[in-house]
Amino acid sequence: MNKILRSPPSRSLLSLTQRPLSAHRFPSRSIPIRSIMNSATGSYQTSFGASGNLGIAPKQMSQLPNLKLNDGNEIPILGYGLGTANFKSNSDGPVDKNIVETTVMAIKAGFLHLDGAQVYGNETEMGLAIKESAVPREKFYITTKITGTENVPTQAAFEDSLRKLQLDYVDLYLIHAPFFASSPADLQAKWADLEAIHASGKAKSIGVSNYLQKDIEAILATAKIIPAINQIEYHPYLQHGDLVPFLHSHKIAVAAYAPLTAVTKAKPGPLDGIYDELARKYGVTPGEVALRWVIDQGMVALTTSGNEDRLRGYQKVAAFKLTPKEVEDIKEIGLQKHYRGFWQKRFDENDRS
Repeated sequence: MNKILRSPPSRSLLSLTQRPLSAHRFPSRSIPIRSIMNSATGSYQTSFGASGNLGIAPKQMSQLPNLKLNDGNEIPILGYGLGTANFKSNSDGPVDKNIVETTVMAIKAGFLHLDGAQVYGNETEMGLAIKESAVPREKFYITTKITGTENVPTQAAFEDSLRKLQLDYVDLYLIHAPFFASSPADLQAKWADLEAIHASGKAKSIGVSNYLQKDIEAILATAKIIPAINQIEYHPYLQHGDLVPFLHSHKIAVAAYAPLTAVTKAKPGPLDGIYDELARKYGVTPGEVALRWVIDQGMVALTTSGNEDRLRGYQKVAAFKLTPKEVEDIKEIGLQKHYRGFWQKRFDENDRS
């Protein structure tokens, strides 16, 4: 491939950093995208993507596409996460009607890609919301995860998740984290368990979450199936060094959770003014710019909110696109700050992996 020289951040964006810091199938209408690896940057350029003329706004889109995974299945590129705000401490406790109502609200706002997990404790509520929405099962994309901090029996955990979700299958089943493992053999055995679940047809795709390169390399040594996706905390202040290029080199997709961190928990930061400027340019919110930055790199963006207007606003990310130069500028300026919002106790303070 031809090498592509990276342009430096534009003067207008750089000047902003010098300001004081203040503050089971998809509908046929879905549009799949192809991911093309850029040999110079190691990132993926998507086929809806763009203009090769840096700095010129690409054509707007009417809807968001799906991302095609390495197993041939497709995943909606924007999803609603049921972690954090919807967390429930006792998964076998009484039904939390607020979680059900909030999830139904998200579905009505256009989120049919729902991302859950065993440890969130709310798979029962997630399943009830799917039923109450009256949306056909085949229109949903459902993800859940087995805990990644304890080495629990995989098949039993999976069947328990299906029971609580009131589903016959999930679209994506993930290992939540590698921290249950005391050796590469543990990682390999757990992955073999997921391969067996995939073979049963009850999980259309399988993948991992919060895995670093060494963890992926361990399972690739014995894997019959390459993970379809690695779900990681990803935002401008946590870009994980060479992890994303490594994943792309193995055709493993990336899903980003906490993509709004730079405009929420990590403020103030060097990108504050830039997000504000781009929000004004495109007539959107800084949060929508943050989501678009992830999507424009060919990654799945997972977000959450209990505010219906905000959730509907997030769907507007289909109506604009950042230029390739704006994506690169945010990347480069984001490296000026490091912030990890999750799993802090598992990493040294300055560990950016």
